[in-house]
Amino acid sequence: MTVSRRKFLPAAATAVAASALAAPAIAQEAPHIKWRLTASYPKSLDTLFGAVNTITRVTSELTDGKLELQPFAAGEIVPGLQVLDAVSNGTVEAGFTYMGYYIGKAPAAIFDASLPFGLTPRMHAAWLSYGGGRALMDELYDQFGVVAITAGNTGGQMFGWFRKELKTPKDFEGLKMRTAGFGGKVMAKLGAVPQQIAGGDIYPALERGTIDACEWVGPYDDEKLGFNKVAKYYYTPGVMELEATNQLMIGKKAWATLPPRYQSALRAAGAIANQDMMASYDAKNAEAIAKLVAAGTQLSVLPDEIVKALRVALEKVLDEEAANDAQFKKILTNWRAFRANQHRWFSIADTRAELAVFRSAPA
Repeated sequence: MTVSRRKFLPAAATAVAASALAAPAIAQEAPHIKWRLTASYPKSLDTLFGAVNTITRVTSELTDGKLELQPFAAGEIVPGLQVLDAVSNGTVEAGFTYMGYYIGKAPAAIFDASLPFGLTPRMHAAWLSYGGGRALMDELYDQFGVVAITAGNTGGQMFGWFRKELKTPKDFEGLKMRTAGFGGKVMAKLGAVPQQIAGGDIYPALERGTIDACEWVGPYDDEKLGFNKVAKYYYTPGVMELEATNQLMIGKKAWATLPPRYQSALRAAGAIANQDMMASYDAKNAEAIAKLVAAGTQLSVLPDEIVKALRVALEKVLDEEAANDAQFKKILTNWRAFRANQHRWFSIADTRAELAVFRSAPA
């Protein structure tokens, strides 16, 4: 059958009109949802808490304001180290946190946070997406009744701030150090006394002498928190945290109520926040380290003997955890093999290239 121009134009106009009417109707059918999103960080840490603001903004933009996330800083609803619990038990619908805070509940949580001598942000992303990591971690998150979306990464960190120089592994004996995640377990193997303290409470503890040393993130945040005022020695390399991944947590029951479009919006917001946080830290840390050194901070390099002792301690801790936890062992077996391949490849490509560029720069 043929359609004449006279018949086609009215039919097309009718279709366009129907389409124009349908679009607003669909938009009106999208539910307006308002959730509370609590974070593990104070608002003063603008890069860490900034990811929360990015998530809320992008989510709103992608849902035409229909999915509204109301952000709360650490302590406004629950303490910073209780975000996972608050999301898991339904106190809030969503949270933003670092899984290293919860290894007492599930040691394997550290694999989606930061492990000493572990993965860089790029390696971690590769592990999650192409190394089987996502499925392994989702099994763990199911135990807490949450959905986790990667939504921030600090990138490589520093080793930490110390009142006294570190010369040999013996210098860790009796040392009270604020460190999160598995760093504390590794330090304890060398005789240190690890302390898990939220970011906003570290400076007072260091100032009062409650702790002798601390690690947090890197130059930008560390300067904002004032660690350079009470500790002289700032150590590198940050072998204890080559990254620190942060998660957007959503209760599974709350997640199930969302239209697919809203779920996709949250995943997209997490991806944007993740990229933005790394870019922000890379830019800010480069400037902040120069300011710290100019102000008198002693930038120091860990002796090889200490680095090797820490690596040996780490592998012992990993083996011990695996012996006591089947889930940890399952993830560790996969993660170790992936880590070996990744570091081998990066040593051939990125690491050597970066060193060559740095060494070839004009004096």
